[in-house]
Amino acid sequence: MFPIIPANSATVSPTENDEGIFGYGYDGTNYAVSNLVSNTGVVASDAAAVGTARRGLAACEYGEDKGIFGFGWAAIDVSITNLVSNAGVVASDQAATTGTARSAPAACEYGGDKGIIGFGSYGWPAAATTNLVSNAGVVAADQAATTGTARLGLKACEYGGDKGIFGFGAAYDPGRPGWDLFGLTNLVSNTGVVASDTAAVGTAREYPAACGYGGDKGIFTNGFASGGRVTTKNLVSNAGVVASDVAGVGTVRYTTAGCEYGGDKGIFGYGSLVGNTYTNITNLVSNTGVVASDQAATTGTSRGFLAACSFN
Repeated sequence: MFPIIPANSATVSPTENDEGIFGYGYDGTNYAVSNLVSNTGVVASDAAAVGTARRGLAACEYGEDKGIFGFGWAAIDVSITNLVSNAGVVASDQAATTGTARSAPAACEYGGDKGIIGFGSYGWPAAATTNLVSNAGVVAADQAATTGTARLGLKACEYGGDKGIFGFGAAYDPGRPGWDLFGLTNLVSNTGVVASDTAAVGTAREYPAACGYGGDKGIFTNGFASGGRVTTKNLVSNAGVVASDVAGVGTVRYTTAGCEYGGDKGIFGYGSLVGNTYTNITNLVSNTGVVASDQAATTGTSRGFLAACSFN
């Protein structure tokens, strides 16, 4: 079953990644709704459901101006994918899917026009599986050689204009039994090669959010740590170096999603609150990596375990 852990290469130009989209999610019910993000960071109301309703999926850009939602948990782990056009239109389920069905992976762009979906879980066991996404939105079969600690509930974002990074996450430890939380990261080269683990930096946690900002940098924020939900943020330099913890702002939550908008800014939205209720709060990220306080006016169905990516 899909695990829900209870509480307790050039720099991106201003015309790229101009808009964003939040999609799918869960609030006790799985959703297939989506919410567009304008080039000024305004989140639109729900768009009609398209594709199989599910949670714990991943999303990334491809082809320089389009996006893809993939994998997740419906009634079982799935490998379903849904393409997003450069106008933000979500397509129906792709008939032919590849890669091992799993939930709670992460995804990001690499190489300027391709994507990678990695890690996740097959039921409870965590995986280090990765699948490359071509610049035409075709998802390749599982890569034979995988690296990094198997885990789920991690996130990924772009950095350096053409590279990516996976970070954080959790894995079930039958030896305790219980959950191990991670602060480690794995860099993705501009050819889609995933590097071995980089030593943990920042608070170990699961289900954070991540996105690019500033054209060539990234940010991780929020999540669920050993002491509960956090707003902690960690900036990623344009060389892929993850900075130590900085106190975050906004409502404490996890299972949020994030994406770029406006070419050089980002947005985090939605998530799970204390008491396992859900919200549609959003927080804008400036082109210098500053996370703003909660936006007063929010739209869309409150939910967590959703995904987001940029387009156009």
